[in-house]
Amino acid sequence: MSPGLLLSFIIGYFLVLLVISWLTSRKSSDNDTFFVANRNSKWYLVAFGMIGTALSGVTFISVPGKVGAPSGDQFAYFQFVLGNAAGFIIIATVLLPLYYRMKLTSIYSYIEHALGTWSYKTAAGIFLISRVIGSSFRLYLVVIVLQKFIFDSYGVPFAVTVLICLALIWAYTFKGGLKTIIITDSLQTLFLVSSVFLSIFFICKAMNYNIFEAADAIKNSSYSKIFFFNNFLSSHFHFSKEFIGGMFITIGMTGLDQDLMQKNLSLKNIREAQKNMFSFTAVFVVINIFFLSVGALLYMYATRYGVPVPKTTDYLYPTIALKYLGVIPAIVFMLGLTAATFATTDSALTALTTSFCVDFLNFNKGKDINSKKMVNVRHYVHIAFSGLLFLTIIIFNAINNDAVVSAIFKVASYTYGPLLGLYSFG
Repeated sequence: MSPGLLLSFIIGYFLVLLVISWLTSRKSSDNDTFFVANRNSKWYLVAFGMIGTALSGVTFISVPGKVGAPSGDQFAYFQFVLGNAAGFIIIATVLLPLYYRMKLTSIYSYIEHALGTWSYKTAAGIFLISRVIGSSFRLYLVVIVLQKFIFDSYGVPFAVTVLICLALIWAYTFKGGLKTIIITDSLQTLFLVSSVFLSIFFICKAMNYNIFEAADAIKNSSYSKIFFFNNFLSSHFHFSKEFIGGMFITIGMTGLDQDLMQKNLSLKNIREAQKNMFSFTAVFVVINIFFLSVGALLYMYATRYGVPVPKTTDYLYPTIALKYLGVIPAIVFMLGLTAATFATTDSALTALTTSFCVDFLNFNKGKDINSKKMVNVRHYVHIAFSGLLFLTIIIFNAINNDAVVSAIFKVASYTYGPLLGLYSFG
């Protein structure tokens, strides 16, 4: 597939997002709109949009790639997903009622009430560090694909590709903020989910499978083992480790994360927020089954047609989609990858801006949060965090040599642990 055609697709994609941004922010672009969408969001839009934010480009590329990795992952990741689901239920029944009762804009304001100012600033600071690193990793994943399959053909340096991506994200989020993101994330989730199902369709077609034959082939393959109960001490795939890890990582990376909780706080009341979380959980579990199925089909395709499996498993999906399946499947893949990654990064950038403005600049304690001065300050903070993401990605590109999904959870284990501790103690 030609780089020019892929580039045209990316340009058209962002034009759609810019139009949505203009439509959602033309009537109101004050801080209330940016931070909590005037607390008037629709729960079903938030639930659907959260799928794209929670999955990200990491799930889209790394999870299918890990299915046939030499480490013997198979479908072990689904144990982790079940832990995620338990974590989402705890968030809906324990944390959300607390946040709504206190009418929070930043969830870290709770720590100020419970433990005091220093603990509050520490919690918010931990979030800013962890979200900058995590979001940079996620954006890095899509940038290396764009660089390899599009921008290298035009001699564009990696740093310029990163800058272009962040400039486009900033352009459609800086005015409407959360109000814009709830709409764009819903659209991007639609693209992401469609891409998964269409990828399965095109791979099955290439292998002359119908959907039932494909399901049987996956079930009978060497990739489909889900539950691991042996060798508790030595195996990191053991069910209890994956389940408990998935549960606590979800509580930390979702329930104690301003990014995903900010969308929940934009709803009218706790009842709608819980409806959103329960429906989101159900879809999240099902969609991950399809991501793992894509992985199994990719490895079966590679084995049948002699496609060399890349040393870095993250490259398997893009390699087959962009080089072997044809033009339409390649466009479908780029659509899903772009949607998954930018749905995560745009909301992260908004959450970082919100947390810094509320938790460190004390916007919530000011008399007029929507004054022109306050709006201008928020604009400067938004630009500053865009620059910080840029620098982090450049540094990460220079030193990283692990699968991106492993790197993200490794970092999360150091940054979200203290947040779990603070909230548990509070």
